[in-house]
Amino acid sequence: MLPVTHAIRDVDQAHQVLNHYFYTLDVDVLTPRPGWTASFAVGGDDSVTVGDLRFGVDVRIRAGELGYYHVNMPLHGDMAFHQGNAAPQLATAACAAVFGPTGNTVIDKWDGDCRIIAVKIARTDLENQLALMLDAPIRGPIDLTPMLDVTGGAGAAWARLARMVAADTSEAGLTQHPVIGARLRETLVSGLLTASGHRYRDAMERRRPALAAPGAIRRVVEAMRAQPGRPFTVADLATIAGVGVRSLQQSFQRYVGMPPMTYLRQLRLGLVHEELRQARPGTTVAQVAYRYGFTHPSRFAAAYRERYGVSPSDTLRT
Repeated sequence: MLPVTHAIRDVDQAHQVLNHYFYTLDVDVLTPRPGWTASFAVGGDDSVTVGDLRFGVDVRIRAGELGYYHVNMPLHGDMAFHQGNAAPQLATAACAAVFGPTGNTVIDKWDGDCRIIAVKIARTDLENQLALMLDAPIRGPIDLTPMLDVTGGAGAAWARLARMVAADTSEAGLTQHPVIGARLRETLVSGLLTASGHRYRDAMERRRPALAAPGAIRRVVEAMRAQPGRPFTVADLATIAGVGVRSLQQSFQRYVGMPPMTYLRQLRLGLVHEELRQARPGTTVAQVAYRYGFTHPSRFAAAYRERYGVSPSDTLRT
């Protein structure tokens, strides 16, 4: 999904944008006033949608069952909400609102001056990610606690990441890159599981995953070598191995001597090096580097020089 930014002065238009990118919902203006403007910057994909949203006027929103996991994180201002039969609660800059996929969802009052980062996560993605992290099947839905403290610890770290992804999404930056964007969205999903309370937290903290068989690690290595430019995530590689993420990480460290993403980066550096050595006239370093997932020129050049002792442009000229 390409990022889209809307400056809106009409409730019907705002309603259409939210329906398109988020959910089927009803919007009621609580305190009409002339000259108000809503601002919606939205991007992401079918797995994770991120929005930087401000309505500009007090509204009530009824959304029914979401079918997704969702977080509304105010940057300033307040948002009163409830889901299902739970008592109303207040999301603030200190505590984000967390919604599950079931239960009627109501924003009782979204203050006009309340700007939020909204993160919508596909149910299958969050639940599959938890199963990978536990190396065990789970029974959903996951009972995420309805409030997420974003003032410290894992909650604050997740909030910083969500703000960064939202800002980058609205500017069509690195989140649009197939490799980096997928990793950032995967980190948002796994980070929410780590930051939130739910019935699987104790299992996550005490789980000591068994090492994968050497054959499973070989499958992952063969997949990387067969498609080095593919935008693999750690979860993708764990699926190929048939194990959980932590099991893959520990097994790779034992059998290969480094984490899987480090191995993939080294593999890609080697392929870039060979292609630069044999490049045809007109080939540029940027073209070759980007083909293998290197999108930050200075970091790529530093990693290349550390490994080969020369700059990539030097290799291209030889």
